[in-house]
This record gives sequence, structure tokens and C-alpha cells, in this order.
Amino acid sequence: MTTLVSNLPLKDDTSYQEIKQFFDKFFVTEVTFASNEIDAVVGFFQRRDFDIDSAKSIAIMLLNQARNEQINVFELLDTLKAVPAFQLTRVVTQILNAYREKTSLLGYRVKVENNAFELRNIVV
Repeated sequence: MTTLVSNLPLKDDTSYQEIKQFFDKFFVTEVTFASNEIDAVVGFFQRRDFDIDSAKSIAIMLLNQARNEQINVFELLDTLKAVPAFQLTRVVTQILNAYREKTSLLGYRVKVENNAFELRNIVV
């Protein structure tokens, strides 16, 4: 008769239960915001032609940052209202880059204006 030997913890082991409880709560952090704040930030970005999923993601980041810096989110939205639409995407890119891993960054394309004087000398 063969006996199985395993290094896995037994189900009734108390350390097993402690480890399981620790890892069950490892990535779960509860963050709560007032519903009017969430709706205002999401609506702000939706009115500026952002997709609903993008607006929600950016809203959560802005709300977290506003809470960390102890700034009223409505004051933050008031300052963002003054930013033109083409610069708002750059601001959002900088916000997203601040929350990303430092191994990669988001960027944006700037349209290159060709000078007609220079183009006439190029033979294609």
C-alpha cells in the first residue's frame, strides 16, 4: 500500500485559513464616493466626446487623486472646463501616465504640418 505525501496544507489547518483569508482580501479595497461626484465627473467627460468606459476610468482616477490631495472634485472640474478640447486629451494622457506602471507610457500623435516650399523640392 502506498501513502501519498504532499506538501500542500491540510484543509483543517489554521494557518491555511489565515493565508486564505489574507489573499482573499489582497486585491480587494473598497473605495466609496458620493454618487453625485461620480455622475458629475463621468458626465463631464461624456459631454466632451469621451466613451462611457473611458469616462468612468478617468473619473475614478480623478476622484482618487482629488481625495488624496484633499481637493473638492467640483473645483477640479471647474478648472478643467477652462481647458480647450484639444488640450484636454493631453491632460488626460498625463493623468493616465501618472497611474500607469513606469515601464510604459501613453502618447498622442501631433499632426506634422508640411511646408509647401520644402515639399516642392522633394521628388517622389
